[in-house]
Amino acid sequence: MDVNGTVAEGFEPVREAFAANFALLGERGAAVAVYRDGHRVVDLWAGTRDVDGDTPWESGTAQIVRSATKGVAAAALLLLHQRGELDLDAPVGTYWPEYKAAGKEHTRVRHLLAHRAGVPVLDRPLTPAEAADPDMGAAAVAAQAPAWEPGTDHGYHAQTYSWLTGELVRRVTGRPIGEWIAEEMARPVGADLWLGLPESEHARVGRVGPVEGPQSAGALKTRPKRAVTEAYADPESLTRRAFAAITPLPDENAPSYRAAALAASNGIATADGLARFYASLIGEVDGGTRLFTPETTELARTEQSAGADRVLVVGTRFGLGHMLHGSASPLLSPTSFGHPGRGGALGLADPETGVSFGYVTNGFRRSVTADPRAQALLRALRSALA
Repeated sequence: MDVNGTVAEGFEPVREAFAANFALLGERGAAVAVYRDGHRVVDLWAGTRDVDGDTPWESGTAQIVRSATKGVAAAALLLLHQRGELDLDAPVGTYWPEYKAAGKEHTRVRHLLAHRAGVPVLDRPLTPAEAADPDMGAAAVAAQAPAWEPGTDHGYHAQTYSWLTGELVRRVTGRPIGEWIAEEMARPVGADLWLGLPESEHARVGRVGPVEGPQSAGALKTRPKRAVTEAYADPESLTRRAFAAITPLPDENAPSYRAAALAASNGIATADGLARFYASLIGEVDGGTRLFTPETTELARTEQSAGADRVLVVGTRFGLGHMLHGSASPLLSPTSFGHPGRGGALGLADPETGVSFGYVTNGFRRSVTADPRAQALLRALRSALA
């Protein structure tokens, strides 16, 4: 496999691990980028743009990043807090009165961000067309009764995070979340990252699909715990219902789906776009733009939820929307914050080392929070920083 791009001196282990992902872990097409102290030190890509095609991946090829989008949505709300437009301790109903229904009047903004809102499921799932309508999605979660008392426990809001965060941004700013992210975050930083793909960018986005990892000696083998397996098999479990809040599953390659702004699941980015975005949360990028103040950066990585996750059925750790380093989702170090995308993508920042990381792929595996390919790249990056 020909690996394209560049690495700075000392970061060669990342190139080696990236090439090994193709040789050992069934990678089809992917890219990885790393920034340190606001400057890019890794920019690599290889394989095909489409999971089922032969057109080469190019510099600037973008892919859907699934739940890695959640980290971008969380950053939007934290930036509104930083600007004094959003109080994390205020009831959600302060900004969104309809949300007070069905016993949710005491849900605070921080509960919503940290997966403590208690509404990971919908009694009536939305179709893909309904889910793409922000009014219908917002109305559905506003009317939903919580599965537990908000603020008392946590469980991954796999799909409903789209409408919870999207509607809160819209109520506070008067603008759709995708538009707000483009104008207030992605564009100022120069990050190739979209929530609601513009028609002008369609040609650079590859087709995604499922891939199986090889059963070779070089592949990372994992076996889910019995409780996890049972939760995903039970159609009545919070796990299955949370991921099925949109039913049937959308066609992720459909232009209509990519044009929607679902903050939980359908952001599209380049690896460089993810890494550059996270770089702006911990420092200046290329000597210029920084989105978060140091105080907001510290807030982003402050633990809000930890322990057994009612939806994922493993121990998870969340800050105010970002996943934190832990056994279920290992990041670069214990000081990192970021978010994986189910089956592949990962974006993160590590304030202690000044490093940010972005990985995107067109081949989604069965992993939920810790994809073997991303983990191999993180191990290599740790060795380069040692």
